[in-house]
Amino acid sequence: MVAATVTSKGQITIPASVRAALGLRAGSRVEFVPTSEGTYELVSVAGSVRSLRGAVPTPVRAVSLAEMDRAVADGMAGEA
Repeated sequence: MVAATVTSKGQITIPASVRAALGLRAGSRVEFVPTSEGTYELVSVAGSVRSLRGAVPTPVRAVSLAEMDRAVADGMAGEA
């Protein structure tokens, strides 16, 4: 188990092993989530939308608005 001490200002230093496990770095946000047992879990909050850049590959070719409309209509027809 890893422990930390609360300062007089209510601050703690998250131990390096915990920061690494949660993928935290300077500027990262965390939440304290209450559990049903009356304790709290420390949870890393997802990064900004900017961190998603490059997650979706660039299309092989440009697609027209009409092609997009057809793809949406086809998708909706498949759900019916």
